[in-house]
Amino acid sequence: MSLELLATLEAKIQTTLETMELLNLEIEEEKQRNSDLEEQNNALKEENAKLESERQAWNDKVVGLVDLLREENTSASAE
Repeated sequence: MSLELLATLEAKIQTTLETMELLNLEIEEEKQRNSDLEEQNNALKEENAKLESERQAWNDKVVGLVDLLREENTSASAE
């Protein structure tokens, strides 16, 4: 093989290696972004569960108050 051909091959190999390094860096960045998004998603799920629990507690209180009003109304009607 001629030196010119070897030089061309070496340049192509070098370009390929650099491209692979850049792609690996991009993959690592995407993995980090994915990890960050998963953490945010978990935090949002926890917040959602907390809010759902609070909503249920308020719902139970309202239902209890409505029941008390119905009982009072029923007892007042009976008198």
